[in-house]
Amino acid sequence: MKIAIVGGGPGGLYLAALMKQLDPGHDITVWERNAADDTFGFGVVFSDETLGGIESADTEFADAMARRFARWTDIDIHFRGESHTVGGQGFAAMSRKELLRLLQERCRGLGVVTHFSTLAPAVGDLIASYDLVVGADGLNSQVRQAYADVFRPTLDRRPNKYMWLGTDRVFEAFQFFIKQTEWGTMQVHGYPYSDGGSTFIVEMHEDVWRRAGFDVTEGVEFPPGVSDDQAIERLRELFADELGGHQVFANNSKWLNFTTVRNERWHHGNLVLIGDAAHTAHFSIGSGTKLAMEDALALAACLHENPDAEAALTAYESERRPVVESTQRAAQASLEWFENIGMYVHQEPTQFCFNLLTRSRRITYDNLRTRDRDFADRVDAAFAASQGLDGVAPAMFQPFRLGRLELKNRVVVSPMDMYSAVDGVPGDFHLVHLGSKAMGGAGLVMTEMVCVSPDGRITPGCAGLWTDEQRDSWARIVSFVHDRTTARIGLQLGHSGRKGSTKLMWEGMDDPLEQGNWEVVGPSPLPYGPGSPVPREVTRADMGEIVADFVAAARRGAEAGFDLLELHCAHGYLLSSFLSPISNRRTDEYGGSLENRLRFPLEVFEAVRAAWPAERPMSVRISATDWAPDGNTEKDAVEIARAFIAHGADAIDVSSGQVTKDERPAFGRSYQTPFADRVRQEIAAATGTAVIAVGAIASYDDVNSILLAGRADLCAVGRTHLYDPHWTLHAAAEQEYRGAAAEWPVQFAAGRRKPPTARTDAVRPRLSLLRADTTDQNVHLRWTPHRDPAPVS
Repeated sequence: MKIAIVGGGPGGLYLAALMKQLDPGHDITVWERNAADDTFGFGVVFSDETLGGIESADTEFADAMARRFARWTDIDIHFRGESHTVGGQGFAAMSRKELLRLLQERCRGLGVVTHFSTLAPAVGDLIASYDLVVGADGLNSQVRQAYADVFRPTLDRRPNKYMWLGTDRVFEAFQFFIKQTEWGTMQVHGYPYSDGGSTFIVEMHEDVWRRAGFDVTEGVEFPPGVSDDQAIERLRELFADELGGHQVFANNSKWLNFTTVRNERWHHGNLVLIGDAAHTAHFSIGSGTKLAMEDALALAACLHENPDAEAALTAYESERRPVVESTQRAAQASLEWFENIGMYVHQEPTQFCFNLLTRSRRITYDNLRTRDRDFADRVDAAFAASQGLDGVAPAMFQPFRLGRLELKNRVVVSPMDMYSAVDGVPGDFHLVHLGSKAMGGAGLVMTEMVCVSPDGRITPGCAGLWTDEQRDSWARIVSFVHDRTTARIGLQLGHSGRKGSTKLMWEGMDDPLEQGNWEVVGPSPLPYGPGSPVPREVTRADMGEIVADFVAAARRGAEAGFDLLELHCAHGYLLSSFLSPISNRRTDEYGGSLENRLRFPLEVFEAVRAAWPAERPMSVRISATDWAPDGNTEKDAVEIARAFIAHGADAIDVSSGQVTKDERPAFGRSYQTPFADRVRQEIAAATGTAVIAVGAIASYDDVNSILLAGRADLCAVGRTHLYDPHWTLHAAAEQEYRGAAAEWPVQFAAGRRKPPTARTDAVRPRLSLLRADTTDQNVHLRWTPHRDPAPVS
């Protein structure tokens, strides 16, 4: 092939070297606009996975890299006068300048033509003249820009300011310095990359940056290679203690805002993007160099394995996109954590460190326990102490007081609509469904959304509480839970609003009924989505009737014996649709500002709170974001939660979305937890209000990690309980926990041990078991470069 590569950074050069090794007949030319010895940045970090791929693909180059690596396993976190060390992580770093020099030498030795200090020809000309054109030209890619209508990039510029610096202080491990200043929180990400230097990245929120006066050079355009010396001198003074008398070095160092790059497509015809041209991920979870070189490995393999460029580029994008998107989700969580670091500085130091380490959700409690058992023990002990509890049990099996209600553990079965009631009456299905989850060990089991009127149903199969017959049927279920288990059971009340009169979920989710339908209402005459009925705008008289329906249902719920009541103000149902500016376009006192949009939901809450027994708690489920332009955001969610707490809510159950068909949610593991975290840190923790996290929390490890980091007080788990009704008890067995928080029903007690599998009778060598259990010498590996002794004078 005749290959043109635009960009002579690590990704472009490594791809060139790989392709030449796969077939020396390839004619490869690289253009780089900077000089060969221009290197912006200091050190780059690699994961073991990336290094394994490099070693397999090019042993000679991998060996050259390995001889230059700084290696260590520790992370040191310096916070509020304390230093905490966590081991077992595994890092390898080297000088970016050295890496580029090695790659340039490798390419020269293989016969790759490289043009430095040279702009590449126009992309259109390259496409016409070459079999393959690779855009490896970084964040400000001209290749991407030339075909922006095809790649459809989005550039998300983040609010934090950061500056990339170096120092001659050689750190022994990865360093996080969290510095409290009179202007706010600043942080340093530092790590060694050789026996002579370390990377030293200073980061802070833009508000802190402005208050500290760093914006004095905001309008200055620094030419390439010129650094912001005024800011650097101030940073030397601010971080004198962290530098310990050592120097700070600049290299094209100036204040930057990180930009997350995403592209809808990565290739077009014979043109393909790699590295930062295609995607970026925040530096707090790794290296752009690492991702670029992984791209090069995958692209080279796909080009070698497929018969033509189009097939190869399709295979490359299919292989890499899921990996990159997963990395970007983790990076997004990480960068948002650092943007909001000021929310966490009140935390006890051990919890803060655990929170920092698990910020991206890639590292969890179990990961840390595997890597550094002593640190995990300290986290457990700190959590138990903060809760005033004796002994150390897994966080999920610590008891919790919700208002005056005692919960044996912190697992909640999420409300999940079953669409299986007849005329609103729950039957045997509901008894088995909720009863089995209660017997399965959860501390609190929630009903589905129970509708307050026939016209407030979502579907004909929805359960209700508008008749005494329905109350009595619920009472049977509540009695079973109380008589046969130690769980508590909660009632979720709601009204479907504009999302009502639809088919059962498995017949067509949100599809309107073709017959037997009823009138739907909403704050404004706006349908939920295409094909949905247009709701009638509710009048003030309608509001009074709806409030009365909620009150009557709440009283019946109390008579049925429910332990808790949750008001459903999420997912686009009636009260949620009042809260969202997408569905509420009213011009009276119930529309417009957030204060006005809150008015009717708060009226309902106050009326229900007055009717509900004072000794029983109430929670409110909210949609923290509408996942749509011009909708509610997490900032609105904080204010919505604040209003309900001020009116007496004991807990806020933080979900998201389902307010509009046009939503674009960012699905992923525990993807809604950051919203719960924000509500808890900003208001709930100070008021003693519980926060419930929900949304793709799929493992007991996730539950423990969320609780230990202080992101929520309780975790609601839904689909996982459908997969395994005894999930909580099985989680206890997996963690070898036995206690009151996870008692098996006496009838099932014989099954509380995990069933044996093949070869459980195998006799393991005793000595090797002892050695495996006591050999932790690599948990704490520090970078201690070998220097020649100083000459004797």
